[in-house]
Amino acid sequence: MPAYLIQHAAGQRGDLLIEDPALTLAIRDGWAVLTDQDGIALALPAEHVACITRVDPEDQELAPHEE
Repeated sequence: MPAYLIQHAAGQRGDLLIEDPALTLAIRDGWAVLTDQDGIALALPAEHVACITRVDPEDQELAPHEE
């Protein structure tokens, strides 16, 4: 399931994880816009966002484990 970790810029609210089977990300006119099959799920002004990282469960399973 697609998931995005949104890390806010300094002085903004805490980090946010959003998940949805049909989630996509687009950067438009200074906005980070996450949409699904029903339309816009979340829109944030780009200046409030430090980083957006796609985090999928499959990626976590493939990551090497330290022992």
